[in-house]
Amino acid sequence: MTDLTNLGVAALRDGIRTGEFSAREVADAFIVKVSAAKQLNAFIVETPEHALAAAREADTARAAGETLKPLAGVPIGMKDLFCTKGVQTTAASHMLEGFKPVYESTVSQKLWDAGAGMLGKLNLDQFAMGSSNETSYFGNVISPWRRKDGGNAPLAPGGSSGGSSAAISARLVPAATGTDTGGSIRQPAAFTGISGIKPTYGRCSRWGVVAFASSLDQAGPMARDVRDCAIMLEAMAGFDAKDATSLKLDVPKWEQGLNPDLRGKKVGIPKEYRVDGMPSEIEALWQQGIDWLKDAGAEIVEVSLPHTKYALPAYYIIAPAEASSNLARYDGVRYGQRDLPDGAGLQDMYAATRAAGFGPEVQRRILIGTYVLSAGFYDAYYTQAQKVRTLIARDFERAWLQCDLLLTPTAPSAAFALGEKSADPLAMYLNDVFTVPSSLAGIPAMSVPGGLDKDGLPLGLQIIGKPLDEQGVLNASLAIEQRAGFTARPEQWW
Repeated sequence: MTDLTNLGVAALRDGIRTGEFSAREVADAFIVKVSAAKQLNAFIVETPEHALAAAREADTARAAGETLKPLAGVPIGMKDLFCTKGVQTTAASHMLEGFKPVYESTVSQKLWDAGAGMLGKLNLDQFAMGSSNETSYFGNVISPWRRKDGGNAPLAPGGSSGGSSAAISARLVPAATGTDTGGSIRQPAAFTGISGIKPTYGRCSRWGVVAFASSLDQAGPMARDVRDCAIMLEAMAGFDAKDATSLKLDVPKWEQGLNPDLRGKKVGIPKEYRVDGMPSEIEALWQQGIDWLKDAGAEIVEVSLPHTKYALPAYYIIAPAEASSNLARYDGVRYGQRDLPDGAGLQDMYAATRAAGFGPEVQRRILIGTYVLSAGFYDAYYTQAQKVRTLIARDFERAWLQCDLLLTPTAPSAAFALGEKSADPLAMYLNDVFTVPSSLAGIPAMSVPGGLDKDGLPLGLQIIGKPLDEQGVLNASLAIEQRAGFTARPEQWW
């Protein structure tokens, strides 16, 4: 039999339905793979019993001749930012270590309702704050990829959804959930040679997802290819009355609508994304992507997004401001970590708890956010950043008058070595230069692998679309995927 762990969501779903293999065989294969890959540190909690229960349900339903659920028996990974009932949910922070929610996030519940099983909770940057998965209290995730330069430097899998990207790339899971605040689905997807889509803000409920920056956070799928992302997104999306920002819209049939024929479509190339110091390999890949889209029938036009250069500064004011507000709830009173020194009062408990519970990067962002929201600085920083955000959204609106989609690189480089940028927060923040603008505008964007750099590491291309046009984004991404023919996999060393 084919190694089942080499199959993606669509192939596993279809094989279980036809009886080519059982859901139990699928679950067993992935459970063994997860257990043997502890070196990668991709999982915070393993839940083989959850995957096996979903497999039993799928096999029982098939034996009874019942119609199977859309993801019946397909085991997946769950980023440890989604609350899972009775299963530890930590946001990769000491602050929430040991916390077992008594409720299920809407997105995870939708996936279980669709028949999926959970192999475990995946590691991430603490409270989703980071671009390399080095800020996790439970240790950094190590990318399954290695440079082909003779060195063995462990590489970053991207962040914050680094556990998800590493697990998919290493074939520990066929797909996983991620969250994207400023690029945390797309950048790790690019670093590890997989696909990932951030849908329109509001497509997927945020209820039960540990909050970082509420006006930016958006759940989305990460998987081996575009079709698998479409299948996952259909299961994850939908209106939720418990989330005030949830969009009350029907969920489209994205998988059924996949079509790589781009005739009649115009794809814009934003000139402001040609940043100083961009590696020649990224530039060459971008041009290759343009050629692939032309071959698919698209017309290429140059567009301008003039406020792009202000996106990162605006983001790193807005996101920390919202983080400082959201994370105020972690005070040692109700749940999670509590440090209570002898003879301490309430204020001492707050200070001790937050000092022990939050890591350095989380503390840094809380301090920045508190500063920009403080009296005397609110208008100078936060209000100005919100005005810039509006201008960035208007840039995209004007671009849509000239084109249907945009093509850009996903990240300004391939994966870097762990520790290479952790001492320089600004260098780390620059990883989001191509992904942040679409997050600020709340529009859909997807990364697909386009090729390898000179060291044999994956490079990604990003498709950005109009609000609610996930179908257009998926179709253009499929056109690139088919022409890139990306089949590279990391050589197993773990």
